[in-house]
Amino acid sequence: MKKNILKTIQKMILLFAAVSTVFSIQSCSQESKKPEETKAEQKIGLLLVNHGSHSETWRNALLDLEKNVTDEILKKGDIKGIKTAFMEYNEPSIATRLKEFDKEGFTDIVLVPIFLTVSPHSFEDIPTIIGQKEDPQAMEMLKIEKIERYTPKAKTHITPLLDFTNILENNILRRVEEISKNPEKEGLVLIGYGDESYDKEWGQLFDKVAEFVKEKKGIGAHSYGWCGHIARYNPEETTKAINKVLETKETAVVIPVLVAHDENFQIKIIGGGIQKVKNHTEKVIYRPDAILPDKNIEKWVVDITNEYANKVKEGK
Repeated sequence: MKKNILKTIQKMILLFAAVSTVFSIQSCSQESKKPEETKAEQKIGLLLVNHGSHSETWRNALLDLEKNVTDEILKKGDIKGIKTAFMEYNEPSIATRLKEFDKEGFTDIVLVPIFLTVSPHSFEDIPTIIGQKEDPQAMEMLKIEKIERYTPKAKTHITPLLDFTNILENNILRRVEEISKNPEKEGLVLIGYGDESYDKEWGQLFDKVAEFVKEKKGIGAHSYGWCGHIARYNPEETTKAINKVLETKETAVVIPVLVAHDENFQIKIIGGGIQKVKNHTEKVIYRPDAILPDKNIEKWVVDITNEYANKVKEGK
């Protein structure tokens, strides 16, 4: 009888030891997996945000930008999904895309604004749309324009704009070189969308770009004008900018400083302004192109995305 009791006690001790060992192994295993599990839970997406346009040609240029950078970005492995959003006029909107990212379980979104330079859109509207800011004026304007606000569950990280690089200078230089005929007798005319709130900053940017092109190309004069709401979409503002350089030069080389081609701007407004110039067929050199497509911009999107994806991974 005593022997049976002793054997039973020994078995219980052995069983307890075995169970303790199993729990210990599982505990160690779980602890060792914690960093990997935390890493696996992080899911970073890329959202390319642009202004939006009534022009299908314009919209397709931005969708093509997404297509052209997708393979290069995804192959690195940090970004798990890429989408394009239109800030206004079109779907998919920013809110629509953010909701999609949330449904797909993304924890972080790198937002790259495909905007030329500073404006209320980049500094007020977009941060307000995604819930980073609560700007009363921007909120009211978004409401009037029926632009939906949505604060995602995922963390959002907005990158700098294009004008923080030298890409624009090189883009304009390339386009000038493609149509310029006699630089010494030409003046450069840059026509952009413009913005009343940041008129000084836009002017400084255009002067900087023009001086770069003049130095590289040997063109001796420049002016700039607007075709967007700052000019009330008036073609005569383009005419004025052209006539200014024609005061000292024989020919004006007109370059649209617009992200993509929109028939209303490149053809109707800028083209209409050119037609008002006396002897415009001899006096004006113009091609209704745009900043996109541009391989350097594609590379910039890839580089800035990778830079911010690394910051997200490092918790910066």
